[in-house]
Amino acid sequence: MKILVTGSNGQLGRELRRALEATLPGVTTYTDVGELDICDAKAVAEFVSAGDFTHIINCAAFTAVDKAETEQSICYAINADAVRNIAVAASNSGAKVLHISTDYVFDGKAHRPYKESDKVCPVSAYGTSKRKGEMMLLAMCPDAVIIRTAWLYSPHGRNFVKTMLKKGRESNEVRVVADQIGTPTSATDLAEAIVTILMSRQWRPGIYHYTNEGACSWYDFTKVIHHLAGIENCNVVAVTTADYPTAAIRPFYSVLDKNLIKNTYSLKIPFWIDSLQKVVDQLLANPQ
Repeated sequence: MKILVTGSNGQLGRELRRALEATLPGVTTYTDVGELDICDAKAVAEFVSAGDFTHIINCAAFTAVDKAETEQSICYAINADAVRNIAVAASNSGAKVLHISTDYVFDGKAHRPYKESDKVCPVSAYGTSKRKGEMMLLAMCPDAVIIRTAWLYSPHGRNFVKTMLKKGRESNEVRVVADQIGTPTSATDLAEAIVTILMSRQWRPGIYHYTNEGACSWYDFTKVIHHLAGIENCNVVAVTTADYPTAAIRPFYSVLDKNLIKNTYSLKIPFWIDSLQKVVDQLLANPQ
């Protein structure tokens, strides 16, 4: 097994490096834009051909949801065109592709967890670009594995958990949307799931959903973050989406059904608060 990871400096990429080196040390090449610009089709083709990779894991993405509305060219270049570049290179070399996608491919109008077979209907440039990437990949690499995830956080980079910890310490009050429902996902847990898939030696192509177990609103999420961190002097105020307008439309409900990935790869997925506790503990022990 010889693995290429793209987007290795991001939240998932960094956790995936830790998980892979603990389980499959020395078989993975880790790249980010400095080592490999996946928007450059020729560079991707040459890098993949020279590397003789058996697997490519694409963690790279343009994830600034609001910026995507005004910076659509770069958003589509990374989330769609670059995925096509990877797909072409993988198809030519015979490498298998595992690609990370998003809950934003759905419109959020459901009242039950979304299954992989449910109709997609993205309502933002970000969601539309990610869906286009899915389609491009499957058209060229029908044996690819796509994992849709949501509300990702980790001890690294910028994310909701770190933002709410900072605001909780520095502000007397924080206003948080309470009418958007989803599931926080630890990048650590997702990385471990990816390694489990690789180690299973049972490559079963298709689209899968992975988040932690359970569901909550952004308001609930914030309250639990503050509770776990011992923050008591910041009042968390529930507001509606209408009270907090953003450039991009968010799905009101984007809980994902995870039965397919659990049954296919015998995964036991932790409850979101249990995983959040571990990351909050890490951040408290190593304040950045």
